[in-house]
Amino acid sequence: MDVKQALLARKSVRAFLDTDVPKEKIVAVLDAARHAPSGTNAQPWKVAVVQGKKRVEMANAMEDAFLKICGEGKMDYQYYPVQWKGEYKRRRVETGSQLYRELGIERNDKEARFQQWKINYRAFNAPVILFFFLDRIMQTGSFLDYGMFWQSIMLAALDEGLATCPQAALAQFPELVREKLGYGEEMLVVGGMAMGYEDPGAKGNNYRTSRLEVEEFTRFFE
Repeated sequence: MDVKQALLARKSVRAFLDTDVPKEKIVAVLDAARHAPSGTNAQPWKVAVVQGKKRVEMANAMEDAFLKICGEGKMDYQYYPVQWKGEYKRRRVETGSQLYRELGIERNDKEARFQQWKINYRAFNAPVILFFFLDRIMQTGSFLDYGMFWQSIMLAALDEGLATCPQAALAQFPELVREKLGYGEEMLVVGGMAMGYEDPGAKGNNYRTSRLEVEEFTRFFE
């Protein structure tokens, strides 16, 4: 698989096999991803790899936090717009509607939608959950660095036969994450990522979001 093939093959997977991932595979993924670029070579990423009993503990705690307030928690930073508009709002709505159609969940089935929302906080029961942290002294540029690091992880995981799903939801209860994993208040929770072996027979795993054509987002100047 070359780079272009990997970029086209990568997708967000929301159902995983109940199969452990060997530590050496995870290390191989991170060993490749550490070569991602960063401004001034700051390499601002800090990663917690959560598996086994600790994964179950974290998933249970995240789900309990979600159920306690029946909704999203508050991230350490503002990820999405406060008010959606225009094309961004349209694509957001289309993406959610398409996913529920793929899962066979009707628009008026509030319970099924709630259950699907809830499983986000279990990282879709993936055998590995990655949590990502950033020292609060770092600024906006480090989020650009993190984007390149995340993409590198996802492509390297694909090369190892692993599937991933990057998740903002896993950063919605940052105090809980820091407490459970022993990180100090100086570390901001950037997000999380589900990782494991894709369940090829699961509904929703063939779900692919649309992409704009190059001409729609690009202007050429000569």
